[in-house]
Amino acid sequence: MHKRKNWLFSATPNGATASAHLYSLVETAKANGREPYAWLRHVLERLPQAVSVEDFEALLPWNCSPQIPR
Repeated sequence: MHKRKNWLFSATPNGATASAHLYSLVETAKANGREPYAWLRHVLERLPQAVSVEDFEALLPWNCSPQIPR
């Protein structure tokens, strides 16, 4: 029980913001029929090579390659 309660709070406002961003990404992936872990892994592997707006837009869950598990 102790470990679960640790997730209820953030130590800093910046930590809370970072957590909110991550939760938002996970829920957006779910809302678009993507498996969150697979989609995040796909994005994090390709993000370093993204240079154009089109590259970044292609990583959004609703634009992602069909090979990413749903």
